[in-house]
Amino acid sequence: MGEMADPIQFKDEGNKHFQAGEVDKAIECYTKAIKLCKDKKVLAVVYRNRSACFLKKESYTNAASDASKAIDVDAADVKALFRRCQALEKLGKLDMAFKDVQRCSTIEPKNKTFLETLRRLGAEIQAKLKTTFSTDSRVQNMFDVLLDEEMDKDKKEMAANNLVVLAREEAGAERIFQNNGVPLLLDLLETGKVEMVLAAIRTFAGMCTGHKARAMAIIHLVGIDKLCSIMAVDNEDIALATCDLFQCINDSLTGGDRRIYGKEEALVLDASKDLKSILMALLEMVASKKVSGHGRDQALNLLTRNVPRKDKKDPDHSKSLFTIDHGLKKILKVCGQIPDLPDQLPMTENTQLIASVLLDKLWDDLRCDPERDNYREVCDEYIKGKFDPNDMDRNIHAINALSGLLQGPFEVGNQLVGRQGIMEMMVALCGSEREVDQMVAVEALIHSSTKMSRASFIITNGVSLLKDIYKKTKNEKIKIRALVGLCKLGSAGGDDYSMRQFAEGSTEKLAKQCRKWLCNSAMDTRTRKWAIEGLAYLTQDADVKDDFVEDDPAMKAMFDLAKSKDKTILYAVACTLVNCTNSYEKKDIMPELVQLAKFSKQHVPEQHPKDKKDFIQKRVKRMLKGGVISALTVMVKADNLLLTDQTKEMLARVFLALADDPKDRGTICAHGGGKALIPLALEGSAIGKVRAAHALAKIAAVSNPEIAFPGERIYEVVRPLVSLLHPERDGVQNYEALLSLTNLAGLNDKLRVKILKEKALPEIEQYMFEDHDHIRQAATECMCNLVTCKEVQDRYLEDGNDRLKLLVLMCVEDNEKLQRAAAGGLAMLTAAQKKLCTKMTLVTLQWMEILQRLILHDQPQIQHRGLVIVYNMLNSDDNELAKKLMESEILEILTVIGKAMDNPKRQIVIDVARTCLVKAMDLGLIKPFATPS
Repeated sequence: MGEMADPIQFKDEGNKHFQAGEVDKAIECYTKAIKLCKDKKVLAVVYRNRSACFLKKESYTNAASDASKAIDVDAADVKALFRRCQALEKLGKLDMAFKDVQRCSTIEPKNKTFLETLRRLGAEIQAKLKTTFSTDSRVQNMFDVLLDEEMDKDKKEMAANNLVVLAREEAGAERIFQNNGVPLLLDLLETGKVEMVLAAIRTFAGMCTGHKARAMAIIHLVGIDKLCSIMAVDNEDIALATCDLFQCINDSLTGGDRRIYGKEEALVLDASKDLKSILMALLEMVASKKVSGHGRDQALNLLTRNVPRKDKKDPDHSKSLFTIDHGLKKILKVCGQIPDLPDQLPMTENTQLIASVLLDKLWDDLRCDPERDNYREVCDEYIKGKFDPNDMDRNIHAINALSGLLQGPFEVGNQLVGRQGIMEMMVALCGSEREVDQMVAVEALIHSSTKMSRASFIITNGVSLLKDIYKKTKNEKIKIRALVGLCKLGSAGGDDYSMRQFAEGSTEKLAKQCRKWLCNSAMDTRTRKWAIEGLAYLTQDADVKDDFVEDDPAMKAMFDLAKSKDKTILYAVACTLVNCTNSYEKKDIMPELVQLAKFSKQHVPEQHPKDKKDFIQKRVKRMLKGGVISALTVMVKADNLLLTDQTKEMLARVFLALADDPKDRGTICAHGGGKALIPLALEGSAIGKVRAAHALAKIAAVSNPEIAFPGERIYEVVRPLVSLLHPERDGVQNYEALLSLTNLAGLNDKLRVKILKEKALPEIEQYMFEDHDHIRQAATECMCNLVTCKEVQDRYLEDGNDRLKLLVLMCVEDNEKLQRAAAGGLAMLTAAQKKLCTKMTLVTLQWMEILQRLILHDQPQIQHRGLVIVYNMLNSDDNELAKKLMESEILEILTVIGKAMDNPKRQIVIDVARTCLVKAMDLGLIKPFATPS
């Protein structure tokens, strides 16, 4: 722009940028013009223009402000009035917007846009008034019922539940708040009746959702301590509802409120103090004896969801550092609790696992070594501080806290286990006379023997001890834990057949005992869970896998437990299923390297004979028959905190293995497997999402998508499938994703638009240039189904690319399926866009020869597509092109096809050829055959 100092020049430059779609540059020019301009009329025009820019940017507060400044200069500036009207409408100020458009229609009474906007806004205002008045009366009725002491109990409960429904609507939530609803809801909380308390909490949650100002007001009116005391009660439903309320408050205070407050923004206070107070209160709840097990679970859940960063690119992880400084020891205290001892914190069966998950999330959120060192030091200090030679209870508390770390941030736990005396203490506790000492020590040994080096230490020092405990103890809980310890040590070599730790047949005996316990419904769920833990290790042995899938009662018992309320079992079940389907990551070993390793006398892993493909397929069939899909669908619905990314990845691997055979995909869909895969493909680890997306692609490629993914779920499938088109994915994933997208694109316009919105088009075009025949064919078929979209047609109309040329040249490829797809795409494109008929003749000199080959093809489907292209060219309003066609051999070919006898197998081809000839006669290019008189 040079050194412009003239506001007119800046204004003109801004206009050019605006017309070119460069809104930010236009705003910059208009702002400079405003600073320099002294002429009020010019200034009004610039403000009006900048208002249009802010409308484009969806910055409605600024748009309304600039339009008002233009109106201040000229009250009859119709453009400024209408722009302010548009901005005010978006800000929800319908009455003010209505006044502006009313003035516009007075100035220009024949303007259809103004009249239409006036009518629409009038209707919206009437509807809003109607809703407000009806909501007011409904809220008042609910309050009257609840305040009436003589009212029937059932009616009061119904009124309370109706308030919950009203609070979920913005108008209802605002009316409840304005009509002094908070004190009434506090009265409901004081009743102590479960239904009333739940209704009050859920009403508060509705009022806080997506509204920062209201959420802050409710925090101060109700009090954080009051909410924590409600969540602390021993009632699962109340604890869960209060947790949901805290989550709604947190979301609203941290960006969940998308409203544009404008000048009112100053009235909304800084929420950081309230968020810190909530964090402190939750940390106090974690180790408080006054808090129930359900309340503790929900406090830990809230910390896990909201303390670690959701996006690791966000530099601010101060909440994690604060939690480590003020709450890490409290979380370790929860991990160290032993329910069998007196004076312990109230807990559920899930509490300690949730605490371990939180420890792991906090560790993962740290950014540098000094922060990790501090975390380790706090843990080390806590555990060392608990060891006391004169107090066995404190010792087993320390060992149990260490087990919690080993189940969470394993790296930290493993380092502490390596400290002098820790492993020896575990082994010594195994020999204790107290059963509780044995139980805690055996569990700690199990968790710490994950590393091969630790397993070797325990095999040397602890196997005989575990065997003695297993044989001598009469306590089933200890016996099963000792068995799992032996199972884990027995599987330390993984699936390497040559590295069996125990004698031939020992692992099968251990597995048989695990299956026996698993099928014993008289035992408690927690004890039976350990049987699955044992199988999770032992099923790395192929003999054990085969025995397990042949044992229908054991398989059914595991699936039933997977569906139970105790979700700590999910990981062990997922491990067992991954082992049975051999869906774990397996590196391809080059034969040359194997020979080299043997020559240099290095260890070479050996595959078990029963880990070959035919055995795996048999196991998959048995599992499908046993009901594995229904168990997986229930597992996927578990609480996200217990269903960790690692567990999700394993479930995705299992689904992919189960979907390998196309014949089994119908069974997977029939039991809800298609729906269950969608959340796995959208959330979790990168590998897990790819595996789940691949399983979805396998199902969508061969099934009816409307049956496999009923209702709106079908639109959620598109994004995972498009992710498989990424160049980093392998060829099979690319191919099956393209097949499934082709299937979806053939259903309806809404799905086609969704595919385009997910930016799949450039990727599909790229694969049309692929060397691999199958991938190129799948991409072309997918494009053929997408060409009915205007956006795709516009890309083919653009100059400076080879899209159309590629499609034309593909029509003479040897691959008939590719020919059919390319000719089909051309037929639809030339029917939709007449300009493409002419463009087609310009992209290659061989277009006439290609067209002739199509209409002479021996496959009726390809021949039909070629004839449709000829008809489209005749119908394209390009007389020169039509004339050129009729002067070529194409006329003779059309005549031969058109004169043929009617034939059901080729009738569609004959009919189109005759239609082409009729069109040519209509254009006067040929004359009808006249018989001599």
